[in-house]
Amino acid sequence: MAGALDGIKVLDLSRFIAGPFCGQILGDLGADVVKVERIDGGEEGRRVGETVAGDSLFFLSANRNKRGLALDFRDPEGQKLLARLAATADILVENFRPGTLERMGLGWDTLSAANPRLILVRISGFGQDGPLAQHPCFDGAAQAQTGIMAMNGQPGGPPTMAGVFVCDYSTALYAVIAALAALRARDATGRGQVVEATLMESGLSLLTTALTERILLGREPPRLGNRDRYLSPSHCLRGRDRGWVYVVAGNDAHFPRFAEAMGRPDLAGDPRFSTFVGRNAHIDALEAIIDAWAAELDSGEILARLQAADVPCERVASMADIVENPQVRHRRQIVDVPHPVLGSVPFPGPALRLHETPPAIRRGAPGLGEHSAEILADWLAMDAAAIAAMQAAGTI
Repeated sequence: MAGALDGIKVLDLSRFIAGPFCGQILGDLGADVVKVERIDGGEEGRRVGETVAGDSLFFLSANRNKRGLALDFRDPEGQKLLARLAATADILVENFRPGTLERMGLGWDTLSAANPRLILVRISGFGQDGPLAQHPCFDGAAQAQTGIMAMNGQPGGPPTMAGVFVCDYSTALYAVIAALAALRARDATGRGQVVEATLMESGLSLLTTALTERILLGREPPRLGNRDRYLSPSHCLRGRDRGWVYVVAGNDAHFPRFAEAMGRPDLAGDPRFSTFVGRNAHIDALEAIIDAWAAELDSGEILARLQAADVPCERVASMADIVENPQVRHRRQIVDVPHPVLGSVPFPGPALRLHETPPAIRRGAPGLGEHSAEILADWLAMDAAAIAAMQAAGTI
């Protein structure tokens, strides 16, 4: 079955997380994604983190459903080859430091003159212009710069990173959304455009009301640990077996059910706790009562009682728990991605569901330059002799 983006050609010049994950999503949706890497060792992500059969899991996690082309970015002939590929592409994804593409002779004016239908997806830390444009940026720096890190952590404790790359992955999602919107606009106008996604702006978009509260009320958001910022009680309960259950019972429908499940229906009528404003104001006293109740029960019993009362709650899962989660299995959210040595490697599957044109795993991450000759023949109709000459010259 053809994917939703069948026939769309994507040139992916990016590395690390945000750009490659953007390209991977487009590939999952059916686009023909060509990953272009330096000929001298490929992108740095190939050398990050744990490895299996010589391959970085970090690299494999963001580069499935792509074909691989390796070339010399500094070679004028390599730059000309990139320009020829861009002239046939629908989307070009890049996350170089601003100005790098222009120094390679591949600025937007040049690219769009050769291919007016091209969509250029520019991913960066802080944007293509402005006082911070040239700052190097990784996810942790973006979490720090956007206030996410200051909001995260235990009360009175140090600023804390989120456990996953929230700025990188949200930037990848925004980049995909922008690329798809630009494709739709191209249907109407016949012309492509530049779209941008930045780690800073993605991080800022995740702040909900924190920035507005600062501007309007002069209030900095405190670090709350596992507490919800708006509804109480919402935090981790620890059972006597040392297992953890997270409960979200802060609204006026859930809290009476939660109190009933505790055997303390009187709490819902207590003036301190009868409204969410009151519960937020007296959260320390309320949590002391709840935590004492939870400490007398195993975590499985806490979970069973609260689920029977239709209170939102879940076990705080380990990776081992997730592997065995029946909902994860039912939804087929751990997929086998092809691998040339191991046969396959398990990864989280596509998070998008299109019932008529579903995402699919067609290939694993490419080896460095694995498909160079195939791509040049497919995209540029280059003959074998010309490809061989470029290989001999060290251009590809």
